[in-house]
This record gives sequence, structure tokens and C-alpha cells, in this order.
Amino acid sequence: MQVQVHTDNNIHGREEVVALVQTSVEGALGRFQDRMTRVEAHLSDTNSHKTKGDDIRCVLEARLAGHQPIAVSHQAPTVELAVSGATDKL
Repeated sequence: MQVQVHTDNNIHGREEVVALVQTSVEGALGRFQDRMTRVEAHLSDTNSHKTKGDDIRCVLEARLAGHQPIAVSHQAPTVELAVSGATDKL
């Protein structure tokens, strides 16, 4: 299973974010690893000029072999919570 991570310019600590997403996705979807071709994660800070609120958005798109892609999203105050919330929805 390939995990691709895309972030906007307002998400800092790219290497840590990639590691977090890979660990979360593999933990949540590891049992489907043989059937999954790719998971794409898109992280963005929707209100980069503000410091409070649920402004970090994580969109996950899972691609299963022979099926249409499944996409979920979650908004939270931190990258960790946004990724965790999105993986829980998958």
C-alpha cells in the first residue's frame, strides 16, 4: 500500500506529518493492505491567519483495487487530531 501525503504551505514539519500519516493509515487499514493500491492524504490549514478553532483539515482518499475511491475528511485544531479523525472515518 502506497501512502502519499500532500500539504499546503501552512502545515509545518513535513517529515513529522508524513510519518504521522503513514503510521495512522497503516495502523487503521493494515488488514486491507493487500487490496489497497494507494491512500492519498491532503492536509491544509483552512484559516492560516487564525490560531484558534478547527482549522486543520485532513482529507483521505483510499483506493481499493477494483473499486471506486473512498474519500473522507475531518477538521480539528491540530494535525494529529485531524489525521486521527479522518482515519477513524475510513
